[in-house]
Amino acid sequence: MHLEIVTPDKKVFQGEVSEASFPGAGGAFQVLNNHASIVSALAKGAVSFTTSEGKQSMIVDGGVVEVKDNVIVLLAEKVVD
Repeated sequence: MHLEIVTPDKKVFQGEVSEASFPGAGGAFQVLNNHASIVSALAKGAVSFTTSEGKQSMIVDGGVVEVKDNVIVLLAEKVVD
């Protein structure tokens, strides 16, 4: 799957992932390959994903995520260091 994480300032991450987990406004959820299409609001929390180099994570301060045809686009209000 292809994941893009974008803030109003910059593209934070772009690459291939095998899974990703998000802090949905209604509770956390995970996306795997061939996931059904979904659009979800995000709460503040940890976004984690697994690349060929291993597991990575970052904290986002809200936003929206869209999953469609094995492409995940996360529009984050900001990424907290």
